[in-house]
Amino acid sequence: MSAMKKNILRPATWPLFLFSLLLPLIFGAHVLSAQDYVSRTFRGTRVINGHSLETVHTGELEFLISHRFGYINRGAYEFFGLDQASMRLGFEYGVNDRLMLGVGRSTYGKHYDAFAKFRLLRQRTDGKIPLSITLFTSAAINTLKPTDPNFPIYLQSRLAYTWQLLIGGKVNDRLSLQLMPTIVHYNLVETAEDHNDLLSAGAAIRFRFTKNVAILAEYYYVLPGQRTQELHDAFAIGFDINTGSHVFQLQITNATGMIEKAFIGETTGDWAKGDIRLGFNIARTFKLKGRRY
Repeated sequence: MSAMKKNILRPATWPLFLFSLLLPLIFGAHVLSAQDYVSRTFRGTRVINGHSLETVHTGELEFLISHRFGYINRGAYEFFGLDQASMRLGFEYGVNDRLMLGVGRSTYGKHYDAFAKFRLLRQRTDGKIPLSITLFTSAAINTLKPTDPNFPIYLQSRLAYTWQLLIGGKVNDRLSLQLMPTIVHYNLVETAEDHNDLLSAGAAIRFRFTKNVAILAEYYYVLPGQRTQELHDAFAIGFDINTGSHVFQLQITNATGMIEKAFIGETTGDWAKGDIRLGFNIARTFKLKGRRY
C-alpha cells in the first residue's frame, strides 16, 4: 500500500461547469411529439458492456441481469469458462422521457454503483437534429475487504466516478452508430505513475438483420501513457434478440466488469491470447406509471 497514492477528487467540479453550460440547451428544447423523434437507435439501455444513448420511458422500471463467464481458453477442466461467473444486478427507472436513474451491484469488486442519464438532444425524423446526445454520469464504490487489515482502505479511496457523452444516431433503418468520449476518475490508483483521470474514446455499431435480431460491436480505446499495469482495451461483440417484454443479448468480450470504471480501466483480458468471456444481458421492463402500451 505504501506505493499507492490517494488523490481525493479535485477535478470533479469541472464536469458540473460543463453541464451548467448545457442548461440553456436543455430547457430551451422544443416540445415535440414522440413520432417526431427517431426511436430505437439501440434496442436497450446498453450496447454491450457500456451504456447506449437510450433511456427507459417515463414510469418504466427495468430489471437488468448482466452475466460474464470465465475465459474460454481455460480449457475443458474449467468447462471453457462456464465454471466461473461474474454478474451485475441492476434496477433502472425512467423519471421522465429525458431522465433515467439506476443502481446496481456487481460481484466483481463487490461494487455498488449509481448513475443518471439525461437526453440532451434527440435525433429527429425530419433531419433538423441529425443525431442524439445523452449525458451519462455515475459513481461506484468498491466494498472488498482489504487483503491486509493493517492497511485499511478508507471510504473516499474506494470511490470512482465516470462522465460520458453518448453521441450517435441511426444512419438508416438498419444501421446505428455511437461515439462515447469518457472520463473515469479513480480516487485511489495503484502507483504514483498511474493517472487518477483516465481518458477514453469509445465507439459502437449496431446492425439489424431482422425486426428482432441485430449484431453489435463495442470498443473502448484508452489513450496511451495513463496506466502502468498490463491492461487492455475492452472489446465486445454481441447479438440482440428481442422477445417482446424481454431483450436478450448474447456476447463475447475480454472484460470482466460491467461498470465503466471496471471495463474501461481494469480489463486484463487479452483477445490475442484468447482471453475471451461468453456473457449475456437480460432486461425485463415493468410499467409502473402511466398508460400501458
